[in-house]
Amino acid sequence: MPLIIFESGELKAEVRAELIRQLTDVSVKVTGIPKELFFVSIHELPDEHIAVGGVTVKELKRKLADQRAQNDELASVSEG
Repeated sequence: MPLIIFESGELKAEVRAELIRQLTDVSVKVTGIPKELFFVSIHELPDEHIAVGGVTVKELKRKLADQRAQNDELASVSEG
């Protein structure tokens, strides 16, 4: 039975479900093994326990959200 292990930070439930579906579908397509035989395991770690370049994923997500908010604000000002 093939095993797919995916390790990441915290995921939303809909993202997790789509990830499981697509990992399975691609694996079936590539290997020809029936999807009923694939075992998928998602290991989620707290965002504050993972870091990239010395910055936690929690902080990176906060910075991205702030940038998106600024971009949205600039777009609405330029449209108005």
